Amino acid sequence: MADDARPTADLIERDEVPVLFLRVRDDVDEMSRAWERLEAVVGLRGRKLYRAFDARTLEYRVCVLAKERDDPTVFGLESGTLPGGRYLRARLRGEPPEVYERIGPTFEALERAARPGSDATRPNIEHYRRRGEIDLLLPVAE
Repeated sequence: MADDARPTADLIERDEVPVLFLRVRDDVDEMSRAWERLEAVVGLRGRKLYRAFDARTLEYRVCVLAKERDDPTVFGLESGTLPGGRYLRARLRGEPPEVYERIGPTFEALERAARPGSDATRPNIEHYRRRGEIDLLLPVAE
């Protein structure tokens, strides 16, 4: 899959998304262990995958789209939602792990592009669309 060296940003509107999740600190090792645990308890095949980062608390949520039949207590997970609203979106394409290394710098570029309109009350969201394709979503003021 080809890399997009300079992804473009689009302003989009998203609906709220129900998710099951694990909370972890902003730490690469903790995030990796959380993905492994999530995969072990719910399985990732056929699931939409997300990460949400709250800059106010420095907390990541490693998430899967909740299905109607899911019982978070059976899985030992929390349930909640990823907020809807307006987001500035950049789509990254490339092979792991290189594509993951571009997440931080791309969010920084989105924040510069959104100034002063970013919305710190909602988390930044990473939507893992498929292998090698990630939507980065920066919340912007309504």
